[in-house]
Amino acid sequence: MNIARIAIVRLSALGDIINSAVVLQFVRRHHPEARIDWITESQFAPMLQGHPELEKVHGIPLKQLKREKRFALLRDTVRDLRALGPYDVIIDMQGLLKSALVARLLGPNVHGFDAASAREGAAALFYRTKSRIPYEANIIRRNCDIVAEALGFTVSDAELLAKAPALPVGPRPDFLDDTPYIAVVVGASWPSKCYPPAQLAAVCDALPLPCILVWGSENERMDAEAIAAESSNARVAPKIGLPALRDLIGHAALTVGGDTGPTHLAWALNRPSVVLYGPTTPRMMFETPQNVALESDSVVDILRIDKTDMSIGTIPPESVIQKAKELL
Repeated sequence: MNIARIAIVRLSALGDIINSAVVLQFVRRHHPEARIDWITESQFAPMLQGHPELEKVHGIPLKQLKREKRFALLRDTVRDLRALGPYDVIIDMQGLLKSALVARLLGPNVHGFDAASAREGAAALFYRTKSRIPYEANIIRRNCDIVAEALGFTVSDAELLAKAPALPVGPRPDFLDDTPYIAVVVGASWPSKCYPPAQLAAVCDALPLPCILVWGSENERMDAEAIAAESSNARVAPKIGLPALRDLIGHAALTVGGDTGPTHLAWALNRPSVVLYGPTTPRMMFETPQNVALESDSVVDILRIDKTDMSIGTIPPESVIQKAKELL
């Protein structure tokens, strides 16, 4: 299959973009001469900047469009998308109406999930070719399989286990010295995916390396400060951007946190991690000997997630500590 230009559409969210980036090395392996562009929401574009396999990362100001609803901004966004092509293959990895529309604006040769396996079935109306990959399948496998089928190759579990880091890593952030450390991710997109601060403080106290508390929002910063006040082994990271977050996780001896993008960075970067699950399941990661999941006892229906399920707090700190020490 002779393919010169490929566009990947994965607009959001941060964790999904991180878990999608692994596909790039397999695309390059099978299409070494192809130009690969990635279209995403503007606020997430810095996570992909500098990727050696990408020719261009194009950010779309979707939040600004929703907030301002200005025709001129919409017109300019559509114009810019149409000017990116032509592409031989456009792959919508997201399966939403918004991502399907963006993909179709890039050109006609769009591949995506069929109506039975897309998150929003109507998105399939915008695709020329389609794959049936069950929505409840492992998310990493879904990412690899949709791209591989579009481009005429396969990715095995053995290849995933032997993957290269999925994103580039720079030097340690300036606020860190040469001391080994553990990254502890405080927040997540839902409160029910966050391990309780008092229990995180107990975990930090028992670990043999200093813990750097990673946060994003103001509420998460307040939680991080509360943890640091309870644990002499934890300190709060300053506010950092996505490239510095990537570097912080990339140099950590271990990352501990809930089902959220910064925690999943550890897997993407081939670094050890303990991922805690309450309302979701390890479907959201590809477990390896150094990337392990600890689950609550909740019975989770992945097709009907209960965002009010606070069962993550029932995971004993002792279990997290034991698993973390095994991986260090």
